[in-house]
Amino acid sequence: MTKPLVGSAGTGDKPSKKNAPKLRDGVMKRGNTWSYVVRVKDPETGESKPKWVGGFATEDDAKAARDEARVNARRGEYVDRNEITVSAYLDDWIEDHAMEIKPGTLEDYRITIRLYIKPYIGKTRLQSVRPSTITKLYRDLLARGGRGGKPLAVSTVIHTHAILRRAFRDAVEVHEYVSSSPVDKAKRPRGDWREPGMIWTPAQLRTFLGLARSHRLFAFFHLAAYTGARRGELLNLRWPDVDLEERQITIKGSTGVVDGEHVAGTTKSGRTRVVTLDEGTVNVLRAHREVQEAEKLRVGDAWKSEENGYVFTTAWGGLIYPTTVTALPSKLIKAYNEPEDKSQTPAEPLPHVRLHDLRHIHATTLLLAGVPVHVVAARLGHADPAITLRVYAHVIRSAETAAAELFAKSVCDGC
Repeated sequence: MTKPLVGSAGTGDKPSKKNAPKLRDGVMKRGNTWSYVVRVKDPETGESKPKWVGGFATEDDAKAARDEARVNARRGEYVDRNEITVSAYLDDWIEDHAMEIKPGTLEDYRITIRLYIKPYIGKTRLQSVRPSTITKLYRDLLARGGRGGKPLAVSTVIHTHAILRRAFRDAVEVHEYVSSSPVDKAKRPRGDWREPGMIWTPAQLRTFLGLARSHRLFAFFHLAAYTGARRGELLNLRWPDVDLEERQITIKGSTGVVDGEHVAGTTKSGRTRVVTLDEGTVNVLRAHREVQEAEKLRVGDAWKSEENGYVFTTAWGGLIYPTTVTALPSKLIKAYNEPEDKSQTPAEPLPHVRLHDLRHIHATTLLLAGVPVHVVAARLGHADPAITLRVYAHVIRSAETAAAELFAKSVCDGC
């Protein structure tokens, strides 16, 4: 059954009697679409008033929607789609998507809607939102949408735009509350797109891993650099998914924290993938498992992780918070760059990077080494190699330049 498309034909007012088409059992054709009318009792006054809804492609669609509306009206459950606000719609929309969006992403959507959409346009009727309404929202967020009335980062506004675009797309295509999306025509801010580069050279990566070697989570950072896996994917990794004989790991999902609780979900692409390992990484994982077994014996019955549990845990078998592994690299780098013994200050400080940059270093190193893009995409878990091409376009251009020189040398060697 097609739901009502409430637009210019569904204003909630009864059509003019002048040249009005004939009303047949609560349904009539106006222009190229069909409309229906239903009487709804006002819960406060008890007065019954007609409500018009239009925009149906066929008479049968209008009749089916009319019948549903009549049932809801008798039950006192009728919703006047002409009066739905942005806030009310987004509340329903986010609940509809709760089962298909990863928990961490769902929580991020809720926060964005609560902080950056509802305070500005939440009380606006959904049908009253225009492209100018959305454009003004973006201007207001950029000017004073941050904490304490400070400007909000462009990246956050662009993220807000992405959520609104998806929500209004569903308002058009799924719920048919509006005929077109005002978000598509709004003027969103342009982002300062920065391609991830080789923040660390291989030598700098070796230096960092040398610093991390003495830490109990050294294997985590080694595996992150040597596989390109995401933080949540590694924290979700279990020993049954590690095959040291075949030198591979199977990445099946991701772990995050929502409201202080660990929540397991799928990978970003929603797919399971197998990532091969080199012999050195296999040895690192073997040593890590031995350390974990020793910790388990020391803790005894207080060990929190179940049998064949997570590869990376706390010293007592508990789950590791993502912020723990995110913060550690900066601490190690700072200690290296600013030692207590000033005579040990390195001649070349190690640049600060994010944990996620280990993933970029992995991809960049492989691409510069001539590994095919589709192979790199498979290791990273990109759903489509086109994503890899877009993210690492600058690296691929660099490799193409080297390829041109290599070809010329091969053909014209000695010319």
